[in-house]
Amino acid sequence: MERSDPTRDPGKTNRTRAGPSRTAEGVAAFRAAESMLTEDERICYDPYAIRFTSPARLGGVAAHSEKSFPGLRNTIVARVRYFDDTVRAAASDGLEQLVIMGAGYDTRAYRIDELKGCVRVFEIDRPDTQQIKKEKIREIFSGLPDHVVYVAVDFETQEFGRRLLESGYSPVKKTLFVMEGLIMYLPLPAIDAMLSFIVNSSGKGSAILFDCSGSSGSDAPSPTDARKNLGEHTARGGEPIRFAIPPEGVEAFLVQRGFSRVLTVTSEEYRRIYFHGKNKDRKLYGSLSFTYAVVG
Repeated sequence: MERSDPTRDPGKTNRTRAGPSRTAEGVAAFRAAESMLTEDERICYDPYAIRFTSPARLGGVAAHSEKSFPGLRNTIVARVRYFDDTVRAAASDGLEQLVIMGAGYDTRAYRIDELKGCVRVFEIDRPDTQQIKKEKIREIFSGLPDHVVYVAVDFETQEFGRRLLESGYSPVKKTLFVMEGLIMYLPLPAIDAMLSFIVNSSGKGSAILFDCSGSSGSDAPSPTDARKNLGEHTARGGEPIRFAIPPEGVEAFLVQRGFSRVLTVTSEEYRRIYFHGKNKDRKLYGSLSFTYAVVG
């Protein structure tokens, strides 16, 4: 029987969610829609994303998103691209392990060539979502890739670190922990437990990469309004937004928890990096920032 973490309040766990993650499918739909654009127009490219949604669902997600959250897809695909670029750079700089936390329908292990043959990938997610993921991967590749390890965990009620170690994770290897679209759905005790494990059980040069709310761009809703509006939407699917970086800021938050060399890319900065040429007039939703930090 799984042992609960006594530092967490069971009354505050997310009990509204049942079945595979609707948010994971929505993000896959955004990636699929972006991947259908021409090479000089798309921000990110994921040839497998379409396999995790359907044409009918794809159209519905796009229409609802543009009506209710204009610019959300652009913000999400910028996040995908930045995380892709960071993973590729890490893989070319001696990365030994990649841990994708709350993996959902992430396909980096299957489409980023730099990972294949040299980086062991651990995908961590709830069992219900991961079951669908594995079924789709088997359909695409006629089996599960040897370099990917699937770890079924509920971050709020189970000790993900123990499960990860039992699955062959090495606490002395250089590792990148990717938390894309994850921490905002977790309570602070679960986030603290996660970060504590990373600080105490990863090799030299290990790092984390995640997204969180930041300062607002000129064409976007305020951080508070954007988070509230999106939170109400995801809550209806059983995935309420439950965490935001505290007022002292992301750097202070991470330094207090054992990290250093904190680099945050704001919405204004990734607009300059990715949205030019045909994409220069695309709007962004909210003010999602991307943060990279090194252990120690």
